[in-house]
Amino acid sequence: MHKILLIVLFILLHQATNAQTGSLSGVVSDEQGKAVDGATVTLKELGQSTMTDPKGRYEIKAVRPGNFTLIVSSILIEKKSLSIQIKDAQTVANVKVKASGEKMLNQVSVEVKSEKRLIETSGFAVNVVETKEASLRNVQTNELLDRTVGVRIRQNGGLGSAVEYNLNGMSGRSVGIFIDGIEISTYGSSFNLNNIPPSMIERIEVYKGVLPSHLSGDYMGGAINVILKKDVAQNTVTASMSYGSFNTYQADGSGMYRNPKNGFTAKASGFYTYTDNSYETWGKFSKFIAPDGQVERFYRAKRFNDSYQSAGGRFEAGFTNVKWADALLLGYNGSATDNEIPHGQVMSKPYVGRTSESQAHVFNLIYNKRNLLVKGLDLSFNGVYSNRSTYLQDTVGYVYNWDGNYRLDFYNRPMYREGRGQQGLDVMTDITRKITTLRSNLSYEIFSGHKLSVNHVYYTVDRDDADLLRPIENGSLKTISDLAKNVTAFNYETQVFENRLKTNAFVKYYQQNLSRITPIITVVGGNNVLSMERADAEVDATGYGLAASFTAVPRVVLIGSAEQAVRMPGDTEIMGDPNENILSNFSIRPEVSKNYNLGFRLGTFELTKHRVSVSGNFFSRNVKDRIVRQVNTTLSDQEVETSPYMNLGRAKSIGFEGELSYSYNNRLHTMFSLSKFNSVFKQGDASATGQRLSQYENKQLPNEPFFTMNGNAQYRLDNLIQKKSIVHLFYNFGYVAPFRTVWPESEWFTTPTQFSHDLGMNYRFPDRKIVLSLDAKNIFNSEIYDNFGVQKPGRAFYVKLNYTINSF
Repeated sequence: MHKILLIVLFILLHQATNAQTGSLSGVVSDEQGKAVDGATVTLKELGQSTMTDPKGRYEIKAVRPGNFTLIVSSILIEKKSLSIQIKDAQTVANVKVKASGEKMLNQVSVEVKSEKRLIETSGFAVNVVETKEASLRNVQTNELLDRTVGVRIRQNGGLGSAVEYNLNGMSGRSVGIFIDGIEISTYGSSFNLNNIPPSMIERIEVYKGVLPSHLSGDYMGGAINVILKKDVAQNTVTASMSYGSFNTYQADGSGMYRNPKNGFTAKASGFYTYTDNSYETWGKFSKFIAPDGQVERFYRAKRFNDSYQSAGGRFEAGFTNVKWADALLLGYNGSATDNEIPHGQVMSKPYVGRTSESQAHVFNLIYNKRNLLVKGLDLSFNGVYSNRSTYLQDTVGYVYNWDGNYRLDFYNRPMYREGRGQQGLDVMTDITRKITTLRSNLSYEIFSGHKLSVNHVYYTVDRDDADLLRPIENGSLKTISDLAKNVTAFNYETQVFENRLKTNAFVKYYQQNLSRITPIITVVGGNNVLSMERADAEVDATGYGLAASFTAVPRVVLIGSAEQAVRMPGDTEIMGDPNENILSNFSIRPEVSKNYNLGFRLGTFELTKHRVSVSGNFFSRNVKDRIVRQVNTTLSDQEVETSPYMNLGRAKSIGFEGELSYSYNNRLHTMFSLSKFNSVFKQGDASATGQRLSQYENKQLPNEPFFTMNGNAQYRLDNLIQKKSIVHLFYNFGYVAPFRTVWPESEWFTTPTQFSHDLGMNYRFPDRKIVLSLDAKNIFNSEIYDNFGVQKPGRAFYVKLNYTINSF
């Protein structure tokens, strides 16, 4: 692998040294001299494009000398073409354009997709999820992701329940979740993709396997990066509210303001969510236990003790697009959650009185500057400090059945356990975390088409676990844990062969320290004696890789990447989390994986009114010491409701994902995607896994949906009921093949084949300020399951109203 990287880099450097290319730059402005933001600038003969920034600036790199046609276009201006000659290393061409009248809305999507395509052809296995239409509907951010090729959202129930993200067989902390490049764990459980509405999101980038430098971290399965809205081109206020099945309320709002004279910028957004999650369960994982111990399966019951409530706000103020900074923003993010916990990791028995409350106070500083001090030197910095707290209470000793009543013993008496809660011993636990995340990236364009960058991530968490039910004379018993992590990445990016070949070679260094102080009480001479037990661990590792894309012919792009990745265990995997039924495992080791991706993107091909595009990706993951949630190895211990994360030994995944999209006349848009992989256990070692698993050599890993399909269709109608109104009709379907929830093969612990169908529509009023949406989810009331056979909601209906003021 090292030799291959060196050979490739040598060839690219040799090519760059001999290539005689230059750059074309300039400013696009209107007749009044005002900068034109978001215009597409294209060199027709080379097919190279870029977009203007808020100051109207553009730059196209690695252009060979010659005569070309420069085309400038936007929905706000009249299209303009002019002839230019490039003969110098740096050619400047400023363009004056004329403003145009109002154009049809369907032209907007072309500009948005150009950004999407730019990311998706960068060499990484990445998909970009657009949120513009979804923000008008009753669709959660996690639902959008669940419909994305290769992505499976693992959720233990309805809205607000614990979520895990699976990217082509890699899950847990193997997959990084980011908000604007900052790990989402910094913001706490009360601000997550469960409750961030799509209206607050610009786009979502889903990387599978190899990650770009700005997301450098100890992740090996890929990452999901949520880009929040930052457009300050115009002052805007938006608001929405919805109501639906299971007594579900949702509301969100946002506003942006920028003073064009001094660049002062202020942004605010907020959300509120509440649901009872009172949906029915009736499948084979839903059980009723009679007084004589007999188990009745397929028991139809309505979930209870499952309400979820969250609220949050995000505020930022500072300056944007000024001479000394592209952005300097100070921000505060506050959120809170109140959550009832209905059961453990399986649905074996319901809980009553087990609840959790979470709060988070997050402060952040953002600074970005292109051409810092010298041209080509760019700096970005994002610093976040978070103070998070989680309170868990479980003190009800009665045992319940899924009919909502006490579970009865053989004598028809309510079952009661002294000193116990719903899940083990009674507990009142307060967990506080103080988290600091510093992420910085410094890049320098050495010469046209060649960039060197260094990215550094510093992450630390100080965690205190207090047992409030079992205090001692000088305070509560506390377990104090400290984790510190550094990840440094060096990247060398190139764009050669007239931008047809793009490469990104990188090296990463990982370092993590962990310490834990645990109070231990022993009885000496009839007295309790407190002592403190300390444990320390330190580990470091190195990773490296290469990502590349090659445009063979226009609209045909080949994409490949290879990486040796290292993933450190996170604080939840090491220290546990009672709120999510996770036990601690201080001896867990890092996992190391060799990741390979080879894919293609074809299109978009246009034939009269038809547009077609196809993409596919083959992938391989070979993981040593894979970290997974412990899964039951026998059929007799299905009442286990808590488990730790553990090292599985070796696991190997090989698979394929593909996506086909088709549109007709800019009215009908369809998409179909599938993902199938074979993720098998490769090494049985009792000392490594803590379980004897050798009999499952080469068997599919349990609790993983390994074959999924998604499809959707959207149709647009104009001038329905009212002139200038727009109606969109939606249809979605999902398929999940049966998968086992435990290691042994058993019909009782294998999910059925799952099909789900959704319908929706929205009506945009002529003034374009109001949008009314209706959604019907799982319209055939199908059995839908996820983690460990937990059933998800059946048929549900929602209505939503959106209101937007585009300028004030």
